Amino acid sequence: MSIRVLIVDDQELVRTGFRLFLDTQPGLEVVGEAADGREAIDRVRQLRPDVVLMDIRMPNMDGVEATAKLTSGAIEPAPRVLVLTTFDLDEYVFGALRAGAAGFLLKDASRERLVEAIRVVHDGEALLSPSITRRLIEDFAARTDPIAPPEAVLAELTPREREVLVLVAHGLSNTEIAGRLVVTEATVKSHVGSILLKLGLRDRVRAVVFAYEHGIVVAGETD
Repeated sequence: MSIRVLIVDDQELVRTGFRLFLDTQPGLEVVGEAADGREAIDRVRQLRPDVVLMDIRMPNMDGVEATAKLTSGAIEPAPRVLVLTTFDLDEYVFGALRAGAAGFLLKDASRERLVEAIRVVHDGEALLSPSITRRLIEDFAARTDPIAPPEAVLAELTPREREVLVLVAHGLSNTEIAGRLVVTEATVKSHVGSILLKLGLRDRVRAVVFAYEHGIVVAGETD
């Protein structure tokens, strides 16, 4: 079954370029386009895409607000939102992460990386562009005063799950975590799923933001 993609960008040439390329990729189907966030919400309700390629800076309703509405639970099933941005440390991207974006990608990324990003976001396996993501998240975290973690909730995590949460927050993929802990990827995936369930988080990005916001991981730490 193909991954259904909605392209959201206020520039028609950008949308056309994405569509022409993505329509040639096996397993991907561009089901529609939207020129701003408000239109994107309407199109998601009509077309039920799996992944939304979301520009940030748009008229009428920007990508941050649209992402928040799409991931609020009002639309089921909620699509995975892949934020497209021109700047890797764009202020808007911080808001998009908080709003529930599943990942982000720079607009100058290669075509191959775009296809990979869509597939990864659809699968919910890992954050995108790990090296850039670490910079983004750490800068985001440095601007946020940590709040006390909910001890009752954290107490439900096993020591190994806490360890996995820290590694996820540092931007490691399941493969990298498995290598670090000398376990299988399936075991790591199971731990991540348990963490999300226990913390009441919908995806891996939320887990990263949660870890930084609650001081479980401190920006700049490597261990």
